[in-house]
Amino acid sequence: MRKNIDIDDLTLTKLKILSAFENLSVKALMEQAVQFYVKQKEQDRLANMSDEEKEDLGLLLLMQQADRSQTMSEEEVFEILDSV
Repeated sequence: MRKNIDIDDLTLTKLKILSAFENLSVKALMEQAVQFYVKQKEQDRLANMSDEEKEDLGLLLLMQQADRSQTMSEEEVFEILDSV
């Protein structure tokens, strides 16, 4: 995805210096910075979740991985729940 952003001259100069030290292009350095920021925010958000919210998120992730082509009738579901 291509996005244009405005960066002030001072920040751009600092990015160029950092990219030279890191032996990366300015674009690659900015991409790494954004990825790091997003990952850090995700970790902060996860750390601040209650146990119930973490369970809900885990269930949501499991449901997204489920094979939707396999279906069961309501009766089969209740039979399985009754047997547990």
